[in-house]
Amino acid sequence: MLKLSSGRTLYYGKGDVLVYRTHAKPLETLPIPESPFAGNKNVIFAHNVKFAVSGESLLASFTEGENGKVVATDSMKNFLLRQAGSFEGSATEELLAFLSGRFLERYSHIDAIEISADRIPFQSALVPGPGGFYDSSLVFRRSHNECASAGLEISRGESGPQIVSHWCGLSDLQLIKVSGSSFYGFIRDEYTTLPETRDRPLFIFLDILWKYEDVGDALKPEAGRYVAAEQIRDIAHNVFYEFATPSIQYLIWLIGQRILTRFPQLAEVRFESNNRTWETVVEPLDGQSSGVFTEPRPPYGFQGFSMTRGDLMGAPENLS
Repeated sequence: MLKLSSGRTLYYGKGDVLVYRTHAKPLETLPIPESPFAGNKNVIFAHNVKFAVSGESLLASFTEGENGKVVATDSMKNFLLRQAGSFEGSATEELLAFLSGRFLERYSHIDAIEISADRIPFQSALVPGPGGFYDSSLVFRRSHNECASAGLEISRGESGPQIVSHWCGLSDLQLIKVSGSSFYGFIRDEYTTLPETRDRPLFIFLDILWKYEDVGDALKPEAGRYVAAEQIRDIAHNVFYEFATPSIQYLIWLIGQRILTRFPQLAEVRFESNNRTWETVVEPLDGQSSGVFTEPRPPYGFQGFSMTRGDLMGAPENLS
């Protein structure tokens, strides 16, 4: 949260700045065992940006109604859109740092910026060609599945813009495992109506955030230490597939262990998960039998958890 030197919170900005950039620099990543992802051609490099500024010179606009130092939020939107055309990088984190740096260069009275973005996913359409179907580089379809995201807080330093904090993320991942999950052994008392289950279809919504030891790794994908959200997604897929788990809590622990093991350049990983497991209408006889389910009624359960490299000391051997 952007604050003045006095500790007072002060910021204003623009949200839902939709930036549809075409033909950005392609992204290349090093392979990992859990993922076929090796990069993105970035034919469509689209983001929903949220941008906020702060500075001592803006205080009068709040306390006195004096707008002499106010950059209109409409001007912010236009600035971000125009500058996106000059961006020469390949990753969301690079884009955010680039836009913030340019803004601080243009408006010298702005002290700090908080910027975040969700990447708007587009997937190549399959089109026929010699020998079968292939991914088009011309036609894309808008995806409404999970999306990559990132955020930076940047302040004006003596030698130029300095990153105060950062985060990278994967939002709205939704996974269902039809068998191989359980939930039993929890406290049972006069308030307990939930039955124990040794095998259940488990449906989760999952947000994953991560931070680098050195944020420079996020801003220089060409150096080979960039962690792509698609690889984080595929790790979550694989761990969910590989392990029978007694709770969502243990599932996210295993996913975190794998992420931190696979990417030593990361300092921390955080989770926010929701339990959206279906209600059973017709009970399957076993994990391969047919069953009938329906959407759960609200309210829903959720879990939050953070992990650092210190948590790797007790990692199971089969997580590596």
